Order: sequence, then structure tokens, then C-alpha cells
Amino acid sequence: MRTADLTVHEARALLSRGKISSTELTEALIQQIESLDGQLKAYLAFTPEIARRRAQEADRRLAQGDQAPLLGVPLAVKDVLCTTDLPTTCGSKILQGFMSPYNATAVEKLYAAGAVVLGKTNCDEFAMGSSTENSAYFTTHNPWDLTRVPGGSSGGSAAAVAAGEALAALGTDTGGSVRQPASFCGIVGLKPTYGRVSRYGLIAFASSLDQVGCLTKDVRDTAIVLGVIAGYDAKDSTSVNIPVADYEQALKSDIQGLRIGVPREYFTEGMQPGVAEAAKEAIRVLEGLGASIEEVSLPHTEYALPTYYLIAPAEASANLARYDGVKYGFSFPNAEDMWDSYRRTRQHGFGPEVKRRIMLGTYALSAGYYDAYYLKAQKARTLIKGDFDQAFARCDVLVGPTSPTVAFKIGEKVDDPLQMYLSDIFTLSLNLAGLCGISVPCGFVEGMPVGLQIFGRAFDEGVILRVAYAYEQATDWHKKRPPIEPLWIGKS
Repeated sequence: MRTADLTVHEARALLSRGKISSTELTEALIQQIESLDGQLKAYLAFTPEIARRRAQEADRRLAQGDQAPLLGVPLAVKDVLCTTDLPTTCGSKILQGFMSPYNATAVEKLYAAGAVVLGKTNCDEFAMGSSTENSAYFTTHNPWDLTRVPGGSSGGSAAAVAAGEALAALGTDTGGSVRQPASFCGIVGLKPTYGRVSRYGLIAFASSLDQVGCLTKDVRDTAIVLGVIAGYDAKDSTSVNIPVADYEQALKSDIQGLRIGVPREYFTEGMQPGVAEAAKEAIRVLEGLGASIEEVSLPHTEYALPTYYLIAPAEASANLARYDGVKYGFSFPNAEDMWDSYRRTRQHGFGPEVKRRIMLGTYALSAGYYDAYYLKAQKARTLIKGDFDQAFARCDVLVGPTSPTVAFKIGEKVDDPLQMYLSDIFTLSLNLAGLCGISVPCGFVEGMPVGLQIFGRAFDEGVILRVAYAYEQATDWHKKRPPIEPLWIGKS
């Protein structure tokens, strides 16, 4: 069996039957990373010795009959989630070398479920970006074409999963940062409902938008990982105390009679040729499976981009004020006084995109401009949420393309912020409305993967997983792997 192609549920079955040990599985993934990541650059922190120790512990638990859902499975974690045994930098020089005194709740749940964390993955600085080019350390490459971006901001997690450097990974999604890189890398990416997964220990970008999500090779793996990390957490005031469904049980190939809405605003001029057609063909497949299809309208979609880029930077400007060089992280040496220390620490610690968003947000919140910008954006957000409410009164799910293009070339949009921001035009609205969404592979254009996005009502993850699973079972797109030679392991 080829390790790079294993899914979480396949690995779990092999581990439980004793066909492979966690130590063997982890060692093969370590070798995969060591052989590929010099080119791919998916990991910011790779800690094989820690992974080996956790794998040994997993083998002891397996020998005792433990059946924890991720026991012995090697995963990766985006470097915006706090970990006590790995550095947490958020892809920023201002947190270079920072070691958190506590684990994020989502990470704690992975450990409790027996996961073996291989390391922390690269991301746009403080999760601000759509290409992972904004990392202060290096750019991650797309495993389908090393000259292209993997998407962002969870580009390292997406690239690692697609290339077989992890069986699954955690990411975060503030405006599409799980779904868009999943689309670009040809894997599955889920953004849960706001409040479904604890944000405790997630270093904040925009607190009303951020949500921890997962990136996997198929929909069943997504259901497994979501089932582990979902649930109420008293440490997070935005966590919602409602029961967690058995997401694996929700995976049924039957979607007969399900009502699917197709927003007309998600098929627009300017999309890359072939992307819209791939999504439309996927919708025809869903119709062939027995779902009813109808066109719907989300009329305020055109305001999503400006609304997001007022609210998110405003929240970022408040959240990032804590990085002053005094309590932790980078501190500029030889400053003249406290105020000079603040200025120089932020000048040298933050990258250009983070500075751009801090300035945008501070301006939007400033006296005399708050009502004209931030308050108006919040009103527009309410209208966008209302559009979804009306659509979901008629439909069970909505579907459309995840991104207007496939992965673009590295450097192609880095000097044009507006073109970069438009990469998330189809994902932003879901975060503003606080709903759940998933991207699944639905085709290829120019040899690069295309993603189909499925939107659901709040806390309706089971329904979007069901639709995604039904589509996946009817097609073979999720079985495609990047042209990277994987390693072979296992017992005959």
C-alpha cells in the first residue's frame, strides 16, 4: 500500500487490524516529508522526534485495545493554533520562536483522540492572504505544479495533505482560507459553522469570522476529523453548546429529493474558462442523483468583498495591537524609549500585507469614519446573512464554484492586492453569515484542480457532508493525486 495515498479511515483500519503500526506509518510520513518538503515547503516546524514518541505511545494504546478515532494517525496543524511542544509563529517574524504555554482546544482534542502531529504548517502571516506568499519565512508550492501557489491562508496544510506529507490537517477559515486552498490542491476542505469548533488557542485575525476547519483527502476523513474537534468549549465565549452529530453516520449516497440552490451571482463574467463549466457539470451529477436543482439569488453578494475588507481589517487592527515587543515575541533592540520600541518592533516584525490591513482597519474605526465605513459594513453583513436565510427557506444546500480560477502562478498577483482579494470572492460571504461550507474536487482546468463549494445552514454540517459524499461517490476526482512519487510501506 502506498502511504502517500492513504486516507485517515484506511490508515485507521490498517492500524486497528495490526497490518501496520503507528511507528511504521509515522516513519513513512517522516521520510515523505524529508524527501519532498525541500521543494514543497509545506512545513514551518517539522518535529520528527516528537512525532516518533507520540507514535510509540499510540502503539501502546493500540495494543491495549484503545479505539480512539485518530489513534496513531499522522496529521499536521496550521501554525496559527497554539501548541506547547511546537513553536507557534503565525507565519510572522513578530512571533518567531514563540512557545505557547497552552494548547489550543482543537489541538488538545487531536491529542486526546490519539493523533500524531508531525509539525506546524506554513501560512500567510496571521492568516492574511490567499496564496501563502505572505508568510514571513517562505512561499509554499502547489504539489500539482511547483510554479503555482497552493492557495491561502492554509496553503501549507493543503499542500501537505495533497502531497502525502500528512494524512489530514487542521486549517483556519476567515474568508475562505480552508476551502480555497483545498480547491487549489485538489482535496476536501471544510469550514464549520461559527461556534461549532472552539476558537480557544487560535491566534485571532478577525474574531467574528475565524473558524478552525479541516483539510483531508476525502469526505469520510472530513467527517472523522470534524467529529473529533467539534463541540462546546467553556473557554471560548463564542462556542455554541449544542450536541455534536455523528458525522460519519450522515454519509449517505442517497440525496433523492434534496433541494439544491444554485446562486446566479456565483457564475459571473471574468471567471477562468472551464471553472464554471466544471462546477455546472458537478451540479448536473447531483441532479442525476435525484436532487432537485433551482436557481436562487444572493443579491448582496457584490457587497461581500468590500464588507469583508472593512470588518476583517478592523478586527485585526484591534487583535494585533497586543504585539508590542514587551510581553512575548520579537522586540526591536536599542529603541530610544517605549513608543520608539512599539513603532520599531511593529515596523520590523510585521510584513507588508499585515501592515496594510492594520492601517485599513484602524482608519475604518477612527473617529469620523466609524459610521461611514465599519458601521455601514456591519449593516451590509446583515443583508448578506438575510440573503442566505431567504435562500435556505427554499433550499437544503447551495452549490457553486469554490474559486473563480484554478491556482495561479507564484508572483502573479502579489503586487495587485485587489486581484488577490478577488480569489476569495465566492467564499467570503459564508464567513460573514457564519454558516458552514465544504469544497470538494470536481474537475481539472489546465491540469489544475477545480473545487465545488457546498453551503449549508448553521450547524447543518451533516447535510453538506452528505451531499459532498454523494457527489464524491459518483465521481473519481477525489482519487486523483499530484504527480509525486510516494513511498511504499505495509505488510502483505
